[in-house]
Amino acid sequence: MEIRKIQLTGGSSYIVSLPKEWIKAANIQKNDPVGLLVQPDGSLVITPKIEGEPAQRIKEFAVDAGTDRVSLLRCLIGAYIAGYTTIRICSRGRLPPFIRKLVREFTQMAVGQEVVHETEDSITLKDLLNPVEMPLGNTIKRMSVLARGMQEDAVAALSRRDRSLAEDVITRDNEVDRLHWLIARQNHLLLKDLGLSRRMNLSAGTAAHYYLISRILERIADHAARMGWNALALIDTDPASDTVAMIDAANASALFISAKSMESVFEGNLRKANETIKLVQGLDEQCKEISARALQHEAVVAIPIGHMSDSIRRIGEYSADICENVINYVIGEEA
Repeated sequence: MEIRKIQLTGGSSYIVSLPKEWIKAANIQKNDPVGLLVQPDGSLVITPKIEGEPAQRIKEFAVDAGTDRVSLLRCLIGAYIAGYTTIRICSRGRLPPFIRKLVREFTQMAVGQEVVHETEDSITLKDLLNPVEMPLGNTIKRMSVLARGMQEDAVAALSRRDRSLAEDVITRDNEVDRLHWLIARQNHLLLKDLGLSRRMNLSAGTAAHYYLISRILERIADHAARMGWNALALIDTDPASDTVAMIDAANASALFISAKSMESVFEGNLRKANETIKLVQGLDEQCKEISARALQHEAVVAIPIGHMSDSIRRIGEYSADICENVINYVIGEEA
């Protein structure tokens, strides 16, 4: 850290000199304006960026016929989350058809990504989303609603022997994933652009808190999708009606715990968060009873029932994790 003394000039103005190396690196000239941002901790950020426009960052990927499809998709998702405003996929020759198909799939998965230029040997994607128009809190609420609906419908599909509903539950997991990626991206952008933090009226600490919550909600949705898969496995079998009723009751308990955990997120209520965590023990007992009951069935029935029970239990535990994050965040903000 470089230490500089405050000077008084004109009897009323306080000034401090800026490092010459920084001035040169930022290409600041005499009489150029700079922005001053006061941070929540009292520190002051000086920035040459006063227009409020996000920095343009470009990432390029070279591909060919031997490019691994899954690896490229992971790289595209990584570039998206890292906050690159432009992504370019290029090849020395004609782009393989599977690359074009993969890019189309990626644009459907990632919020705000659109193809803005395409030739025989390249595709250029640009981020058209204004982060300010997608508040993190609203996205978290949407993720919670989607995950809850998946969980409810997975058990409903089992009770009604509804194959199409179970398949729809599995499909909806993609929507939760894309919202989680969006929050991860916005969290990265906020860390790199303090001006964006001001425009969104959101501190970096709160953004990180929402990111942790979104990770947990994404895992809850994964288990809801897993419940959908196991409901599919049970549709053509004949589990006892009392076993299905036990699953329904345990799922209702998990849904209640999940709802209370999300209330604690938006209320910042420590008491509610602590009380919700205590409820998980009762859910654990319900799931143990289901697992014991599953042993009375043949393996083709017992295994999916056991998996559904485990997912319900894990959803309750993840909801407790949300409450623990709330406690850590609220207490940290009070410091």
